[in-house]
Amino acid sequence: MKPTKMKRIILYILFLTTAQSFSQELNLPVWTQYLADNDFVVSPTFAGIGDNLKIRANGLTQWVGIKNAPDNQSIYADFRISNRSGIGVSAYNDKNGNTRQKGLKLSFAHHLILDWKSKQYLSLGLSYNINNFRIEVENFNSEYNVPIQDPAIIQNGDRAINNNNFDAGFLYRWNKFYFSFNANNLVAKDIDDFDAATVQEPRLLLNYQMYTGYVFSPERNKDIEFEPSVFFQFFDSDNRSATDLNFKYRKFNRNGDYYWIGASYRFLNDQFLNPLNLGPMAGILHNQLYFAYSYQLTFNDLAGFNTGTHVVTIGLNLLQSASNCPCTKGTSQSYYRL
Repeated sequence: MKPTKMKRIILYILFLTTAQSFSQELNLPVWTQYLADNDFVVSPTFAGIGDNLKIRANGLTQWVGIKNAPDNQSIYADFRISNRSGIGVSAYNDKNGNTRQKGLKLSFAHHLILDWKSKQYLSLGLSYNINNFRIEVENFNSEYNVPIQDPAIIQNGDRAINNNNFDAGFLYRWNKFYFSFNANNLVAKDIDDFDAATVQEPRLLLNYQMYTGYVFSPERNKDIEFEPSVFFQFFDSDNRSATDLNFKYRKFNRNGDYYWIGASYRFLNDQFLNPLNLGPMAGILHNQLYFAYSYQLTFNDLAGFNTGTHVVTIGLNLLQSASNCPCTKGTSQSYYRL
């Protein structure tokens, strides 16, 4: 391989690793977990929508084949606490090389009826986040190319910091259409203005997420659903943004069990014809047990060094209980079928 080619690949890996670190810090990483019938991943406003306590656990392995590539585990649960309100909790563990992040999010949502006849609803949501970021200095070993360790990193032992923050958002639904907007990390992060290692860090890690879609069925077969959707992310610190274009097909049986298949296309918004990831996905619900798998093929200079990103989701739908308020009824039958 030519030196210039190798240099470009190394720089690209460093860019993606840095970008992911900024995007994940103080925020649960979002890939395609939300497409596993778990919109609560995207926004607290979905907490309590549906007739079940919904639990989803996700395992994500990125860039399989590259040593020390990002690896993530997360769990989400939300349920209704009254006819119009819901709560949720989520937690994650993320490892990227010698950096590790752990976080917990507590969420509350309240659902309102804007118009009964046309089925227009508004949901408001708020989350409190606590996150821990740690550098595993114990894994730093002197090597031939790096014979001296930086004392600024290792002299104080464990390198870790805790951060607290808040997310807020709203969700608008009109019959089978939905649009959610979420603002994450509303509070500026504490950094040391006199530490040369942190003066370049963005103080405000604010980022925005928009998720919208439409669910429709053929006129003669209500047991089939089609759902195109779009997920948009924008990071205020450096104006990076990315978009997912998604499509899902669901097929229900008489018992309310169903399977679905779909695909997702992710790209940077200034590179529409150069996808970051493209891949199929599928899932099934049977007797309240849920399983889904998503595969994302990488389309860049890293493609020759990894076999893609894999996401596995397992889950349970428990405690069936219908609400008297239609504002907690989801756009898809997957929210409320027995």
